[in-house]
Amino acid sequence: MTLETLNAGLDTIWVVLTAAMILLMEGGFALLEAGFVRTKNNVNIIMKVFADITIGTLCYFVVGFGLMYGMDVFGIIGASGFLLKGDLSHIDLTISMDAYWLFQGAFVIAVISIVSGAVAERINFRAYLIFVVMMTAFIYPIAGHWVWGGGWLSRLGMQDFAGSAVIHALGGFSALAAAIVIGPRAGKFTSRGTSSISLPSNLPLASVGAFLLWFGWFGFNAGSTLQATDVRIGHIAIVTMLSAASGGAVTLLYTLFRYGRSDAPSVINGSLAGLVGITAGCAFVSDLAALLIGAVSGMLMLAATNWLEARKIDDPVGAFPVHAASGMWGTIAVGLFSTENGLFAGGGWHLLGVQILGLVVLCIWGFSVTWLVFKVINVWLPIRSTEEEEELGLDISYHGIMATHTSPEFIKVEDYYKQDEELTR
Repeated sequence: MTLETLNAGLDTIWVVLTAAMILLMEGGFALLEAGFVRTKNNVNIIMKVFADITIGTLCYFVVGFGLMYGMDVFGIIGASGFLLKGDLSHIDLTISMDAYWLFQGAFVIAVISIVSGAVAERINFRAYLIFVVMMTAFIYPIAGHWVWGGGWLSRLGMQDFAGSAVIHALGGFSALAAAIVIGPRAGKFTSRGTSSISLPSNLPLASVGAFLLWFGWFGFNAGSTLQATDVRIGHIAIVTMLSAASGGAVTLLYTLFRYGRSDAPSVINGSLAGLVGITAGCAFVSDLAALLIGAVSGMLMLAATNWLEARKIDDPVGAFPVHAASGMWGTIAVGLFSTENGLFAGGGWHLLGVQILGLVVLCIWGFSVTWLVFKVINVWLPIRSTEEEEELGLDISYHGIMATHTSPEFIKVEDYYKQDEELTR
């Protein structure tokens, strides 16, 4: 066995293991979302995650990967690699193409899961399945080609190491469009604009979800080296940790001094915001820059949450504040703090300008195409559940079962069926 063969084997093991860590993040998304919404919708949350993994994986294998990483056509889309067939020789790898696809497939599942949280508790399950196909086969892969597949933004020099822009900002703006089109949950806002929906149903569950996401993020960022022997892995891991800690600490202290108590949902999302913020620059920025990136990410998350509430936009888990607001900042921060060619390192304005341009394009693409897709779906299939389905809960309405048979929601469902039986006698 040659040294080259040994290194290739180690790199392949590294990529497969980190891909598995990223896939584990789906458990984090599921628990986080389930903890933030009402118990009567928990099974629906789980089923959406399984739809993301199963249908999303197949769509990316058949179509998405080819559009994202196939032979470039005018810097816009890829045109080979569908079903992992055709010419992919332009992709320079030390690992097998199978391992590379597995890692990228784990990424695409994360994108659609961002949107899932923004439409929780009121989306028609069948409409959601259609959107999963569109996102994983077309929306994300085309945008991904522009930055990671040798497309036009890549040629301009845009840097997004693990996806603050390509995954999180795009996914966050897609989530915003979906939330606007589908509208708020019944009873979410009063005539005065204040929220009247109950608080998160299970914060310990949500916190476990956040911890799983935090763990998986080390695979998300460090795994993007695609090489087990890359000396940057340790640095990527520590700046990931520092940014997450900074984002969580800032939100903890801010809510403590602002409201006299530390707000648990804000701290959870503040830590996640720090993770999102560092994703683009984890291989390019210093430890101190990571602390600043995380802190600003946490504060932007809080500001974006208030912005949504003021405009009566219902985002049950904070998908837009966590992923879009922090992802935008993280992308711009690369242009400021990159130790290679960032503005503050003497690299001039070029990188910052390219980062802003790419960010604007990706956000507009994610928002506009998602808005259009949901509008088209709604022409022949209602994208929103009915009032009755929403009142009963999507667990019973779409899946015929509830997460627990001891909750108040279960008692309401029993009462509903008893009344229905009496009316039909």
